[in-house]
Amino acid sequence: MTESRAAEDGRRDLAAMIVPLGRALMAAEAPVLSAHDMSMWAYSVLLALGEEPVRTQNALAQAIGADKTRIIGVLDGLQERGLIERRPDPGDRRVRLLSLTPEGRRVRDSVQAGIRERENRLLARLPAADRAAFLRALRTLSSLPEEEIVDPASPRRRSD
Repeated sequence: MTESRAAEDGRRDLAAMIVPLGRALMAAEAPVLSAHDMSMWAYSVLLALGEEPVRTQNALAQAIGADKTRIIGVLDGLQERGLIERRPDPGDRRVRLLSLTPEGRRVRDSVQAGIRERENRLLARLPAADRAAFLRALRTLSSLPEEEIVDPASPRRRSD
């Protein structure tokens, strides 16, 4: 988009709007995470495990966008706190299966409730219809595979 075109529609680039918002949201989450003695990576692990009974460490790392060696320390800390269990896969002893403990679910749910409370205060600044549309659009865009975002000219499904 040329400078004159950007000035015409008054819109900044998406990344220029989303990145500062993302940073501010992460800063807003920090006190909630701190109150639970939780890092963002640890919380990401608890969210990614969800209600799934088990996942491999490699699949978990891929799901949260982390290097599999980077999350080992995070998993160690969560296991020491009794928030997750790691056990060998009966089918392949080299693979570790992960699951949330009941305490892990409780902590995850408590952190998520605190974060949602802060998000809801922010979202309350939007009229209800705008809030619903914003969340719907955000869900749609955030669920796109990265390659469709990087090369939108060749998406699997077009809206036009």
